Amino acid sequence: MFYREDQRLETAMGRMLQIGVTVAALVVLVGGALYLSQFTGPIPDYQRFHGAPAAYESVHGVLLGVGRFDSGSLIALGILLLIVTPTCRVISGVVGFSILRDRFYAAVSVIVLIILVLSFCTRR
Repeated sequence: MFYREDQRLETAMGRMLQIGVTVAALVVLVGGALYLSQFTGPIPDYQRFHGAPAAYESVHGVLLGVGRFDSGSLIALGILLLIVTPTCRVISGVVGFSILRDRFYAAVSVIVLIILVLSFCTRR
């Protein structure tokens, strides 16, 4: 009985990763195509490093840019989706293992989730 439930949980988490990566790739692809279609400026100077605009440094800024169909914001959103995908998998692992009453793997998933959240909340 538990084997079937474990297999269903594993399949669901694998499907979640596939969908998340596919959606992230499509968003980046749309952002890249939009960037290429809107590009009218001079050729970038790669001799000097220019950091990303401040709008791309926060989720709020990225979402505002997406609302304006800013190509860089769409690309940044795709990267954010790519980062969030495994985090959602860990959350589903916590929930799924708790439902299956597998305390060990639920505890390991909680520890991994805490590490992920702390790494997102701290800046260097």
